Amino acid sequence: MRKQAKGTGREARFAQLYNDAYEDLLRFVQRRAGPDQAEDIVHDVFVVAWRRFDDMPSESSDARAWLFGTARNCLLAEQRIHHQRGALAIRMAAEAEAFVASPDDSIALQLDIATAWGRLTPDHQEALALTAWENLTSSQAGKVLGISAVAFRVRLHRARASLRRALGNTTATTTTDQYSATEQLT
Repeated sequence: MRKQAKGTGREARFAQLYNDAYEDLLRFVQRRAGPDQAEDIVHDVFVVAWRRFDDMPSESSDARAWLFGTARNCLLAEQRIHHQRGALAIRMAAEAEAFVASPDDSIALQLDIATAWGRLTPDHQEALALTAWENLTSSQAGKVLGISAVAFRVRLHRARASLRRALGNTTATTTTDQYSATEQLT
């Protein structure tokens, strides 16, 4: 019974902190990341706050400052992810050069791959990256994503199909020996 009272106090304190800081955190994040990402990032801040509630300062003004520090860290993490996705798209496009005969075709294929990559969902990008760039097996990649190997293979199949469709919308088919460039990249 005492534990329940402690939980209720924790929930009440968290709710009060949320009500007091949400709007200020939202404005803080919007100024740095834009309105389209701000709510998601602030949500992440409060998830971290709930998980690390016992580590948070007990004084409300200190807790508020702690939330702003956490928001900054979430913003930095989001920027790293965005940068990594862009870098991966560039590396994939650069690798395409091995599959074409002329420099003009190479440039066109690089642009097509970069465009197609941008059309993929983050889940599909991650599935392709784990296999093509990290050389992980389905079982290993599934563990990275917290899903079974079978679920990962399904996701990879869908990702490859999405990439092929996206490339089909941007290019004429570039082929070598027995495989199209799309199949060799994935």
